Amino acid sequence: QVQLVESGGGLAQAGGSLRLSCAASGGIFDINVMGWYRQAPGKRRELVATFTRGGSTNYIYSVKGRFTISRDNAKNTVYLQMNSLKPEDTAVYYCCASNERADYWGQGTQVTVSS
Repeated sequence: QVQLVESGGGLAQAGGSLRLSCAASGGIFDINVMGWYRQAPGKRRELVATFTRGGSTNYIYSVKGRFTISRDNAKNTVYLQMNSLKPEDTAVYYCCASNERADYWGQGTQVTVSS
């Protein structure tokens, strides 16, 4: 079983920055992809960024050039650096880790961007 703990959410002004962290523990040896998703009120959960075992990254179009996903293998932690934040980035952000058997989710962290 994989456990994920997110941190780093909060309140930011438009144009500001926040960094989210996702610490993974448990059966992480066969995790193929880790990523960040978000869900705004009244909207479906959407993919924000992913980081594969091979080191490839992928971003949703609306965050390209503003958000950066990275990882620290020694700490089993994935980060999401969010710059130039916009009010439309307001959502609960979830960390997700996937292997061939299942997707594992963190509890979510709120990000609120004021205009």
